Amino acid sequence: MTTTLLRTAGELHARVRTGRRAVVMTMGALHEGHATLVRTARELAGPDGEVVVTVFVNPLQFGAGEDLDRYPRTLDADVALAGRSGADVVFAPAVEEVYPGGEPQVRVSAGPMGERLEGSSRPGHFDGMLTVVAKLLHLTRPDIALYGQKDAQQLALIRRMVRDLNFGVEIAGVPTVREEDGLALSSRNRYLSAPERRTALALSRALFAGRDRHAAQEALRARAREVPATHARAEALSALGESRAAADTHAVATAAPGGPAAVRAAARAVLDEAARLDPPLKLDYLALVDPSDFTDVGEDFTGEAVLAVAARVGTTRLIDNIPLTFGTFGAAS
Repeated sequence: MTTTLLRTAGELHARVRTGRRAVVMTMGALHEGHATLVRTARELAGPDGEVVVTVFVNPLQFGAGEDLDRYPRTLDADVALAGRSGADVVFAPAVEEVYPGGEPQVRVSAGPMGERLEGSSRPGHFDGMLTVVAKLLHLTRPDIALYGQKDAQQLALIRRMVRDLNFGVEIAGVPTVREEDGLALSSRNRYLSAPERRTALALSRALFAGRDRHAAQEALRARAREVPATHARAEALSALGESRAAADTHAVATAAPGGPAAVRAAARAVLDEAARLDPPLKLDYLALVDPSDFTDVGEDFTGEAVLAVAARVGTTRLIDNIPLTFGTFGAAS
């Protein structure tokens, strides 16, 4: 399909709208993860709707010493990929279009949630992100805006802003897209050398180890409820790969469903091993959090959670996460 490149909000506002407008916000350097967002936007907008992809490298999101100047700018390739994926428009404004008076004096504050995890590592980052998202929502006037779940804290904050400040737009999250080896797609992956990329695989491996430990524990507890508290119960639990000590009735009955501490420990073991590689992985944080406010979950937690990790490999900082549900088998049937 033909994709139109627009540089000003006036040009975008002049377009005739006949259906829903879906917006995908990016900083460019598009890859298959972005393409998935655009394809999903196309489905949600429908044949009579319009898909707009924004390409804007937001200076407010980069702190001192971060990679604003070397962040990849590949607009021609971005327009081509957006078009192949179903975009009608690529909106690529200049900094002066988004911030006509220079850096804005009034900004959106991310609040306490914006000071945790990524916010602690990158002070002010989320204030800058929310400010530009708010401005781009006003400039593009969508019915629905889509964001990747790889940036889980960003997605949670955007949802909170839209709810708290009464934006009239629907926010949709799209699952993380990964390479075949598990590495989450990111524009920053291109900075990795071959040895660094091998080390970087520890991020996804750690998350998967936590997820697998969680699944095993949930299966253990489900099976424990199906087997009588007898010797047969111990045999059934051992058959699931657990030691006979895990068959103790009291331990199974009182253990938190899914075991957040065990999930963290399984992920941490992979990251600790990666710290001894050459080149080493330098962990920033590993956290298991409630996605409503990004606070750590306790051992009695039930519901949706996010297992998140951030680390540096060489000079490149990477993030990743996966969703988990605790208490799947917590209630008796």
